[in-house]
Amino acid sequence: MKAIVLSRTGDPSVLEYVDTPTPRPQPGEVLVKADTIGVSRPELLVRRGVYAWMPPLPAIPGIELAGTVAELGAGVTRFKVGDKVYVTARELAERAGCYAEYIAVPERAPFRLPAEADLEAAACLSNYQVAWHLLHTAARPASGQSVLIASASGGLGSAAVQLAKLAGLTAIALVGSADKARALQKYGADHVIDTKAEDVAARVATITNNIGVDLVLDPVGGKGFATYLAMLAPFGLAVSYGKLVGPLDANIVEALDKGPAYLNSTAVRIFTMHTLDDKPAIRAQSMNDLISKLASGLLHPLIHARLPLKDARRAHEMIEARDVIGKILLKP
Repeated sequence: MKAIVLSRTGDPSVLEYVDTPTPRPQPGEVLVKADTIGVSRPELLVRRGVYAWMPPLPAIPGIELAGTVAELGAGVTRFKVGDKVYVTARELAERAGCYAEYIAVPERAPFRLPAEADLEAAACLSNYQVAWHLLHTAARPASGQSVLIASASGGLGSAAVQLAKLAGLTAIALVGSADKARALQKYGADHVIDTKAEDVAARVATITNNIGVDLVLDPVGGKGFATYLAMLAPFGLAVSYGKLVGPLDANIVEALDKGPAYLNSTAVRIFTMHTLDDKPAIRAQSMNDLISKLASGLLHPLIHARLPLKDARRAHEMIEARDVIGKILLKP
């Protein structure tokens, strides 16, 4: 089979498109033929060698794919050949394995998809799962409240916009260009703020009639995170779930202890999906709900590009150049 193999870490050039033996399912395993492979930021961290949950090298990177069951190992009873399934490396021993035409996984790992499921949409479910837990595990806002979503034009940010709307929230999207602003307006965000052209705090005040937002979701981190605290409504919550520009600055404590953040009794939470690594039932709860929404036609991922698997290097380069609006998919 064809696969992307990572033998050493570095820039996108280390991603090699090679022939490698097609795995055979062992007893209790299923062999899944990939239809669509999702590309996510953790794979960039693996490629660079800075991911805290690095697979041993050489490895086939990739954390998600959607496809069909191609072969059953001895003793498998949950699936039959031809079933549509979604595979996420969150259910595997290693966060890797999906940049390939085939993957053999334990029978317990794949999520069954309905026959009518769109496999391209299903290959975006890892982003939706994080967004689901940001909204329903880490924060739990009430219908009618508002959420400010930073980096809303990415695969995860756009998923958060869509799930926020489905939850009855007012979704305010932060983006970094006019093109991204137009895309998110078309995608259904209630309000879009171009951070390169507008004063974010002033727009938030206007949108909320000076009350502030109930929730902030931020994957960027760095010194800028503390600026959101003054934009929160009374008892509002700011959730940091990434460090795209670096760790949170110590000024958070100072910001919480004075001014609007203090008077509004605001709160900060750090969130990572790895909190759920040993909680499969909670992960399954989110995935089952998302698959139900997918089957009902409620999930419409924002797709930026569909590239051949051999162009995985290009996919990584595009994400690092911040040129992507939505999700990049790889097609074997």
